[in-house]
Amino acid sequence: MLIAAQPTWGVDAKSAAEIHTALDQLARAGAAILIISQDLDELLSICDRFAVLANGHLSDVRASADVTVAEIGLLMGGPASDPGQESAA
Repeated sequence: MLIAAQPTWGVDAKSAAEIHTALDQLARAGAAILIISQDLDELLSICDRFAVLANGHLSDVRASADVTVAEIGLLMGGPASDPGQESAA
């Protein structure tokens, strides 16, 4: 398993493309790859599946082709709070 955090942060476009190719080759060879990034466009273009971790909760895993940037934004807000519970200050 490879965990890549911000794999193309601060690199030029050619290097980013090379990193994407290397990640794709690893995945095709059977490696499990977890990419953690703020770059939603990049994530949606190179990942097969997508999930959001917000406020300690992991969203359902969905196919990247089936999720929109707007939906991701809602997921990033975290699960709806229970109106019957008071938040700790």
